[in-house]
Amino acid sequence: MGSTPEAHVFKADIPGLKKEELKVEIEDDRVLHISGERNVEKEDKNDRWHRVERSSGKFLRKFKLPENAKVDQVKASLENGVLTITVPKEEVKKPDVKAIDISG
Repeated sequence: MGSTPEAHVFKADIPGLKKEELKVEIEDDRVLHISGERNVEKEDKNDRWHRVERSSGKFLRKFKLPENAKVDQVKASLENGVLTITVPKEEVKKPDVKAIDISG
């Protein structure tokens, strides 16, 4: 997880997965879920034999989002095997400082 002044940024390497095989969700208690399932089939054949290897695997990662996360504005993108999730931050409101004249 990284951070910029405007957003929290999550990056995950997931080579070979398509966006249809991924799921990004946020629970009510500000927990980001990243899950997916990989199904790979490798076929090898020649004149005498035919072999098919199938493998699959699931994964799930959870991250507790900070209080200043704008959970309704989360964006996700998948490019070249890298999933990037951007969670904008609420603007930190600076306290108003008011000068008070000193009488006396």
